[in-house]
Amino acid sequence: MAPVKIFSLSTCSHCKATKKLLGDCTVKYDFVDVDLLQGEERAAILEEIKKFNPNCSFPTVIIGDKIIVGYKEKEIKEALGL
Repeated sequence: MAPVKIFSLSTCSHCKATKKLLGDCTVKYDFVDVDLLQGEERAAILEEIKKFNPNCSFPTVIIGDKIIVGYKEKEIKEALGL
């Protein structure tokens, strides 16, 4: 299965829903809660996100080479092959 990474905010309901969806589908994923980072670490992550999502909105989900911005259950499942 393609690697899955989520750039999220700890307080974002759409981000929480995305993590729950992946958990319910028993998908292993990495995530970064950007709002919990500080200083240079936060700046570096924001620059990384902008490469995938210039608007830097959340959640930004990366599944292999597919980028999904926002909680889009159908697109996420399709990208996972579910």
